[in-house]
Amino acid sequence: MQEIEIKKVSLAELDELRAIGIQTFQETFAEINTAENMKKYLEESFNPDQLSLELGNPDSEFYFAIFDKRVIAYLKLNFGLAQTELQEQNSMEIERIYVLTEFHRKRIGQVLYDHAMQIARHRNLGMVWLGVWEKNEKAIGFYRKNGFVEFDKHIFKLGDDVQTDLMMKLNLG
Repeated sequence: MQEIEIKKVSLAELDELRAIGIQTFQETFAEINTAENMKKYLEESFNPDQLSLELGNPDSEFYFAIFDKRVIAYLKLNFGLAQTELQEQNSMEIERIYVLTEFHRKRIGQVLYDHAMQIARHRNLGMVWLGVWEKNEKAIGFYRKNGFVEFDKHIFKLGDDVQTDLMMKLNLG
């Protein structure tokens, strides 16, 4: 496989971010959630206004993984008050790593994860954490393989469905 380019997403790329966000979320979760809940979540989380707010937040960063001039995956990181739970100054949240299904098992998620960890180390952060749906065994296995351990749980609403996310962390200090 050719080299994967990692590129920080700008506000001018909102439409591309929205498209990859919707497609990868649907590919990952549509089969195991109702169409109504998927539609509601996607409308709330990936509408242009919401994404513009997130892209404009100085404590959030989005990155594309680009292969052959095509966006095939993306990463979202949160720092400081942009973190959805902990909001500790010395930590970073990996909120999203999503890869197009056709590129699964090609280590694209690992490339994005490695990029996130490079950013965490560059900022001298003490911890990286994330929330992952308790039924997403593939993702849980990926994070465990990379040294993350469970430390808590939190609620994630997908439309009207109340789901449980495992909170996982990796101490860097």
